[in-house]
Amino acid sequence: MAFHHIRFPINIAMGARGGPQWSTDIVSLVSGAEERNTRWAQSRRNYNAGYGVKSAADMRQILSFFEERRGRFHGFLFRDPLDHSSNQESVTPYDQDLGFGDGSQTDFQLIKHYGGAFDPYARQIKKPVAASVRVAVNGSELAAGADFTVDETTGILSFASAPTSGASLTAGFEFDVPVRFDTDNLDVELSRCDAGLIPSI
Repeated sequence: MAFHHIRFPINIAMGARGGPQWSTDIVSLVSGAEERNTRWAQSRRNYNAGYGVKSAADMRQILSFFEERRGRFHGFLFRDPLDHSSNQESVTPYDQDLGFGDGSQTDFQLIKHYGGAFDPYARQIKKPVAASVRVAVNGSELAAGADFTVDETTGILSFASAPTSGASLTAGFEFDVPVRFDTDNLDVELSRCDAGLIPSI
């Protein structure tokens, strides 16, 4: 088993349906009230890319990609059509708060925050697009390569020198989602000679 750092065909991914999911246990009490508990610390994503298949060429692309991944065996990158950047407009180095420097720490996890009024959710970003990452310390943008690097396999941001104690750290980035196929069988229906249908991917 391995993770292939290759993106699912983006032209097909842009037509996919899906999004985040959580796992919540709900217990109904005798009083009529209920207790709720979430099993996962981080949400997971679930997509159906079959909606993005529009032609026989798309089908051949999927078949090749599926075979190389050996079905469910190897993971890969997927571009979420709705949620793939720190800022759904243009990425800036001020999009997401990463915390504060302490004068010694050099490595920080990229994070995207959701909500803010009641119980904000901090999502760890593990598969950033390295070339898209922009970083600022105390509002001043840093130079990629010289001042910081980012690991596109873990989402760890590494500063060349530790930010000073109390320094505000922010970043902007694009990212992909690490996924795998949920089946070892790809059921393809040929509907006509120049097109086809894959009901579920």
